[in-house]
Amino acid sequence: MEEHGVEVDHATLNRWVLKYVPPLEQEVQTRKRPVGPSWRMDETYVR
Repeated sequence: MEEHGVEVDHATLNRWVLKYVPPLEQEVQTRKRPVGPSWRMDETYVR
């Protein structure tokens, strides 16, 4: 926003998050591919 010369308060950004995140999350959930029962992982060394 600053690049376009628009000043935005942090409270405004917080309100946008509260307003727009739930619909975005719902849309992502509907488009998400199902996960199968089989998981594969590369070899990893954990100490």
